[in-house]
Amino acid sequence: MSEQPGPPAYGGANRHHKPKPFAPIDFEPFAGGADPARVSEAAHLAAQALVRRGRDSDDPKVTRRLVKLADEQGLEAIAEMWAESPARSLPGALWRLYALRAATIQNPEKISVYFRAGRDTAQVSNVVAGAAEPPGADEMKTMADAILSGAFDGEFDVALERSAAFCRVVALGQATLADGAEHSNEGHASKLTRNSHQLVKTAEDLEHAANAWRLGELD
Repeated sequence: MSEQPGPPAYGGANRHHKPKPFAPIDFEPFAGGADPARVSEAAHLAAQALVRRGRDSDDPKVTRRLVKLADEQGLEAIAEMWAESPARSLPGALWRLYALRAATIQNPEKISVYFRAGRDTAQVSNVVAGAAEPPGADEMKTMADAILSGAFDGEFDVALERSAAFCRVVALGQATLADGAEHSNEGHASKLTRNSHQLVKTAEDLEHAANAWRLGELD
């Protein structure tokens, strides 16, 4: 694979889009290809090539380029290839890593509010996620970059577990804030609760993917 920001399967070097705004749990549906089998095969091959490219290189520039893939190509370009993949697969796991980073980079202040609200109760997950203290907006962005970087220049399963822990802290923060807003803003509380439940499911999928990676079964 060349050292372009992303392989041709993501849309090619001439395809530049402004990243689509995502909340951590708003994995919106994207239209799949005409042939689901071929789309699935291409998604898996692209994911394998991307991870291999990052892990085979010791050049920090390559890692930075892979981390910023969604910034340069547009998150929807990645979604077109990976968003339809099973959550507990390599392309599905990579999609969640990129989407969670994008959500954090685009709205770090809100994410930091959720994180602070959940970190004292989810103490183990807080430590695993590895946010600097105090966890403000800049710390959230730094952590998001570090987690995705670790998928390429560190241990892939550790990156998945850190991302899962991040999801759990944010989800608990959302649930805590939902409880506080239940009477004053029922609609907002309901949305936070739904988002929290979906983030917990995302965490479970990432944890399953991490275990599958260690067993050599994540493809």
